Amino acid sequence: MYQRKRRRPVAEINVVPYIDVMLVLLIIFMVTAPIVSQGVKVELPQGEAEPLPAESKPPIVASIDAVGDYFLNVGSGSNSEPMTLESISIEVGALVELEPERPVVVKADRSIPYEHVIQLMVTLQASGVPAVGLMTESPEEN
Repeated sequence: MYQRKRRRPVAEINVVPYIDVMLVLLIIFMVTAPIVSQGVKVELPQGEAEPLPAESKPPIVASIDAVGDYFLNVGSGSNSEPMTLESISIEVGALVELEPERPVVVKADRSIPYEHVIQLMVTLQASGVPAVGLMTESPEEN
C-alpha cells in the first residue's frame, strides 16, 4: 500500500514587506529632519550640558536673535516673524496649559545683553512655565 508522507506547515514569516516599509520610513525621516530643524539663526554660547532626554516631547524654544528680536518655535514649525513678549507669554501660556510636561528652553545669541534673556525668562515663568532651560552649543574640539 501507498502511504503519503505528512508535510509540516512552513512556519516562517516573510520579512520582505516589513523591510520595504522600514526603508520607506527611513527615507521619509531623512527628508523631513532638515525641514523640522529650521529656526532663527543664533550663535549660541558654548558650554557642556546634558541634552534633553530622547523620550521627552519636542521643546518649546523661545529665541532671541543678534538684533534683540524674540521668536517662538513650537516644534512643528518656527515663527519667522518677530514677536512681542506679550504675544509669547499668551502663546506659551496656552501651550503649557495643554501640555504641562513639555520642556521650554531659551535660545539666545551670545552677543545679546543678559537683560534680554532675563526678560524673556521672567515672561515665560509668568505665563506658567514651571522651569526654563537654556540652550547652549557644545564646545568645538581642537
